[in-house]
Amino acid sequence: MSQPLDLNARQTSIAAIGFVTCAYSLFAIHDAGIKLLVAGFTVWQVLCLRSITILSGFALAGRWDVYRDAIRSPIIKPMAFRSLVILGAWICYYTAAADLQLAELTTLYFAAPIITTLLSIPLLGEKVTPLRWFAVLTGFAGVLVASNPAQLGFSVPVILVLMAAGFWAYSIILLRQIALSSPTSIQMVLNNLFFLIILTVPMIVTWVTPTWEQAALLLGAGVLAGVGQFTLFEGMKRAPASVAACFEYSALLWSFLLGYLIWRDVPRPEVFLGALLIVVAGIVIVFGETRRRRA
Repeated sequence: MSQPLDLNARQTSIAAIGFVTCAYSLFAIHDAGIKLLVAGFTVWQVLCLRSITILSGFALAGRWDVYRDAIRSPIIKPMAFRSLVILGAWICYYTAAADLQLAELTTLYFAAPIITTLLSIPLLGEKVTPLRWFAVLTGFAGVLVASNPAQLGFSVPVILVLMAAGFWAYSIILLRQIALSSPTSIQMVLNNLFFLIILTVPMIVTWVTPTWEQAALLLGAGVLAGVGQFTLFEGMKRAPASVAACFEYSALLWSFLLGYLIWRDVPRPEVFLGALLIVVAGIVIVFGETRRRRA
């Protein structure tokens, strides 16, 4: 009788890794679009319009029941707090995006998986295996090798990104705590409703009318964010926070690729070594989780 359960556990773990990797890939593409947008719009306007796009998606899909269930949900208070933490992370991150290269931005931000792993021990009671620590530290070593953040110096944008990493790490812990007790659709609606309430007034005050091209980019960012949020929430239901943290590094590969395609930032030779370490970290955790489930 144990074999079907064991197979189901392995499938759940692999599905979680797929969801989380997909989420961070979408967020990397989304961040490149946001970096383009914050050159002409305030962070308030970009984030508010993004939330409007996500909420409109549920309405266009005829999911009005989600709004009703969200308002009646018992997780409103913890979701409100988590939304504030996530909003703090995004405001810090996207404010810094105007002054840093995409690769630099992503590199500094990847202090988050280490913080997430550390917080998962006292706050979630997770037992972080030596293999997971190895994967997280190997991935972070790859980030350091790829971007050499020591060259960035110490400035306000750098501080903002590090603050964003701390906020995001804590939000992942909160996400894991809430994810198991509520459907993903309700979490997404509540998350973006809170953003809308907080950001509407600042958006109106700082409003800049977009061109058709900019409007299309804003819409695309909203769609990417919506799908990214869905896959992240689904992944967090299926994987411990310390496992999901390892796959956050996969976004770095996208950031270098997009940096080259959009801004013609040519990666240095160290980038390839760093990327190799990041890939190794991902393979190690996949192998380790599969082996652990079999055991």
